[in-house]
Amino acid sequence: MRHTRPACSAAIAAALLITSACSSVDTKSGDASARPGYLGVADASLPAGGTLKLGTHVDIGGPTGLDPQMADVASTWTLMSPVYETLTTIGPDYSVQPLLAESWDTPSDTTYVFHLREGVTFSNGRTMTADDVVGSLKRLLGSESVWRGQLGPVESVAKQDVRTVKVTLSAPYSPFLAALANIPAAVLPMKEIKDGSLDPVKRMLGTGPFTVVNHRQDVSWAFKRNDRYWQKGKPAVDGLEVAIVPEEAARVAALQNGSESMAILGNVDSRTTLAGASNVNVATQATTDFYYLMLNTRKAASPFADPRVRTAINIAMDRTKIANAAMGGQGKPTAVTPAGLPGACDPASLPSAKAGLDKAKSLLAEAGARNLSFTLSIYSTQPAPVVAQVIQQNLQRIGVKVNIEQMDEASWSGMVYGEAPKPAKFDAALSWFAGYADPAMVMRWWNPEQAGFNVGFMKPDPALNKLIKAAGETPGTERKTAMSEVCAKVDQDAQMIPLVTRPATVAYRTDLLSPSVYASEGYGNVLRLVADARVKSK
Repeated sequence: MRHTRPACSAAIAAALLITSACSSVDTKSGDASARPGYLGVADASLPAGGTLKLGTHVDIGGPTGLDPQMADVASTWTLMSPVYETLTTIGPDYSVQPLLAESWDTPSDTTYVFHLREGVTFSNGRTMTADDVVGSLKRLLGSESVWRGQLGPVESVAKQDVRTVKVTLSAPYSPFLAALANIPAAVLPMKEIKDGSLDPVKRMLGTGPFTVVNHRQDVSWAFKRNDRYWQKGKPAVDGLEVAIVPEEAARVAALQNGSESMAILGNVDSRTTLAGASNVNVATQATTDFYYLMLNTRKAASPFADPRVRTAINIAMDRTKIANAAMGGQGKPTAVTPAGLPGACDPASLPSAKAGLDKAKSLLAEAGARNLSFTLSIYSTQPAPVVAQVIQQNLQRIGVKVNIEQMDEASWSGMVYGEAPKPAKFDAALSWFAGYADPAMVMRWWNPEQAGFNVGFMKPDPALNKLIKAAGETPGTERKTAMSEVCAKVDQDAQMIPLVTRPATVAYRTDLLSPSVYASEGYGNVLRLVADARVKSK
């Protein structure tokens, strides 16, 4: 099967950036209503130049440095995306689109032949070649990256000529192209990495629209436009400044006083605070990200080692109440396949949703877990504390007492993930997954032997692992049935319990900025279309 570019390939390859030559949309007006799938469309009639100033709550993960292949959280992917690019990208409908690969052939269900875009250079001026693509993929597959497993059963990666790369899988794997669309699968400058002139842990060098001027961990980023960027006329702004501001009230204040032109928000109350603010647009971007509850089955004498206790906890989760209270009604109850993705399971059809609270109470009694009490460890970034409070209320209904332990994200992460592969010491914890662009990808995190990050608190289930593998390999109409079997088994296993989707709140000053923003985002990256943004006030 041949995947080719339409006539306006450059724009589609750059994540559907809007140009008047490729779209009937009036980009001069920046009217998003005329562009399905967008919350905002940059006004191309505005002059180029200026600096986009963004406030966000957290920096990249410090221990992993600047190496994109080791990036394991959506906030890191976002902050690396102005510099690094991938073979494929995700469109506003979660479809896979060309990026550094202008097209690809699939002569069989296990063979992919990528044809690389001509004229792409790294920001140091060197032309990107097939050697960079092959070396990047082999480096990722040979690393300890959590993303390594998302590429599926890759058997070989080979250069066919300077602009052609062939990837062969040992078995069909439907999410392969979607897995290539995320920052850990970025094309790296392998010549410089191999000759030692670049340490990717310490310095970023990519093909993207921006280069890094300065980075102060947990303080700020400064990017400037990459004048060698392959898409002519992009980026539209001269620079991008990112302030790391953990306190949401400070980000809201920066928007109100105009010191920031854009901010990523989490607290539903911030929408209310900004509702009457002059020149501020607050938009909710649907994502496939979702909150989940971790019940530690590996801790000594853990009550959650008993599946009846875990099932009771799962039954007691009122997901609609969590979505309404913590996400202002913007989130959606979800199963392990993120709500909103094609083929996702209906959480209302799962056994836990059909059982009542009396069933949960009887399971606790059978397990001898009367008067159960445990500590739920969370990080302080909103809306996680509100999610935890609703969970606490949910479990009170079946006689379970929850003590909420709140901490900063670094301390929380160290406690939850830092002991692996040794048993973790927490009772239960709350976190969220970036939901990705293919439902079968998220399932893979429920196999701790493959995922790695959860081996300290989750015991492998061979039957579940078999179903996960089958769902990733099943094509066509049978795929939905295979994924439904995984959803039911995850619901039964209940070591990691899916809760509700986590929409992103993006706010910006309409008098300072005209951005392009997808209405739905598969990888949690609000900066996906940053090269399109136009600054109104210099």
